[in-house]
Amino acid sequence: METYAAVLTYAIPGFIGLIIIEYLWSRIVHRDIANSMDTIASLSSGMTNTLKDMIGLALVIVGYEWMHRHLSLGEVPNDVLVYVIAFVMIDFAAYWSHRFNHEINLFWNRHIVHHSSEEFNLSCALRQSISGIIGVYFFLSIPMAIIGIPPVVMAVTAPLHLFAQFWYHTRLIGRMGFLEHILVTPSHHRVHHAINAEYIDKNYAAIFIIWDKMFGTFQEELEDVPAVYGVKKPVQTWNPFLINYQHLWLLMTDAWRTAEWRDKARIWFMPTGWRPDDVQRNYPIEVVDDPNMLVKYAPEQPKGMVFWSWAQLIIANLLLYFMLSQIANLSAGQIALYVVFLGLTVFAYTSLMDGSVMSIGAELIKAVLGIAIILTVGQWFTIDDVLPGGTIIVASYIMVSLVITSYFVHLQMKTKSQPQVQSY
Repeated sequence: METYAAVLTYAIPGFIGLIIIEYLWSRIVHRDIANSMDTIASLSSGMTNTLKDMIGLALVIVGYEWMHRHLSLGEVPNDVLVYVIAFVMIDFAAYWSHRFNHEINLFWNRHIVHHSSEEFNLSCALRQSISGIIGVYFFLSIPMAIIGIPPVVMAVTAPLHLFAQFWYHTRLIGRMGFLEHILVTPSHHRVHHAINAEYIDKNYAAIFIIWDKMFGTFQEELEDVPAVYGVKKPVQTWNPFLINYQHLWLLMTDAWRTAEWRDKARIWFMPTGWRPDDVQRNYPIEVVDDPNMLVKYAPEQPKGMVFWSWAQLIIANLLLYFMLSQIANLSAGQIALYVVFLGLTVFAYTSLMDGSVMSIGAELIKAVLGIAIILTVGQWFTIDDVLPGGTIIVASYIMVSLVITSYFVHLQMKTKSQPQVQSY
């Protein structure tokens, strides 16, 4: 855990730095690639994924070390070649796990958050899931265990493979010549994130595009078909917690509503988007049939909301960064409390971005928890040892956040209650 936290203290600033560079370059070349609220939602989603990892909220059915110990036919030398072999095999497994996530109803819930943005930029790469709690794809690692790739090699190679998928989430890089035949490029991945009929469920590969070409899922980006981003059933929220479980809730309600017991059982493993006939007939849902008619999610916001949302994101990230830097000095219980506090923070300000009154409830719980932590511990965890007066700063933030959130909720409710004047 400490090693993972240490890696994140370098990775997070690196990702944010590249996102800033992309945005500045987009301004120079006059390309509109980002929406403030969407970017905040993406970065907040990345934060929730980190929080999930910090408390180990994942159930691995069969771990790689166990498979290596019981299935290995021999030990592969720990040299450069084995790292290359491991990287290629991880990429092959990533292709299939990614494809299963897209093509099986239940597993789409593990991945929908990553596709939920109606923009496409580097921040979208950080829209990672908190709903994939159970590791269901362990069987894809069996070949690696059998040939004897050491667990230490997997521990080093897997994060590198994940981080290598960040850079191609951009609209600012065009075709890349001969690399288009070897690697996944921004052009390939724009296709993957699009909901156009020509592009849907194509280009699953993570690093090597050859897998898509081998298994018939490759699609080139077409000049006359501009990509439209998002999901066929728009999520209509900035809240990453709600996005993560929207599809699962739909499956649960559809399974409950259908009269056919066969459909109650098979809905989970049918192709993504499949619904029982009686449910589809009695409870229709709107999907995007014509991508060119998509209206991007953009609820009306009070003045200052964007500024306040950015402030909340920055403060939450600073608090997260402090937790990562102090992970060795915190007990498991303290880490859990810290994670809950930051989770409430994200839930509160992203709900406020949606104009939802849930934000004030989350802020109240967050304030009670935060003040209780300070009174119990005597400070905000170990912050006063690093930053004298840090506890006062955190306590002030908690109270100011509650007041400002209450103010914005009041404004939003007042606006909604005002009668609409019609002109004739």
